[in-house]
Amino acid sequence: MMDWLRRWWPWGGEAAPANLRRGRLGEDAAARHLEGNGWKIVARNYAVARGELDIVAWDGECMAFVEVKARSERTWGRPADAVDRVKRRRVTAAAMHYLRAAGSPRVRIRFDIVEVILRGDAVVEVRHLEDAFRLEGGRTYL
Repeated sequence: MMDWLRRWWPWGGEAAPANLRRGRLGEDAAARHLEGNGWKIVARNYAVARGELDIVAWDGECMAFVEVKARSERTWGRPADAVDRVKRRRVTAAAMHYLRAAGSPRVRIRFDIVEVILRGDAVVEVRHLEDAFRLEGGRTYL
């Protein structure tokens, strides 16, 4: 890969912008946390035109769509505060796309947020907020 491209490639290690490295650290920590609690991760970074699902996982019989927010200790407010109405709409739209692509299975669904607090490149804390929000825009699933 050419040097200029490596600098801008999202998961290009040290050359990636700080926010992308922080986001990747947060997603990896969230995935480890969920798997450590017995969850089965079925997809990560599922992207569609207007949104992305950070993690799709099974929590028992429930399919959870997990939004991960990683922040440094010095950031004001909770990471979950960044999941505003626009973000919730994008996540729920991406989830509906995922479910349609999976054949519209008859499953219970839930939207969770995992907050990851970082100090440099070290994970300080992981907070899992189950059932953090509902489908946006008057949508229903099954």
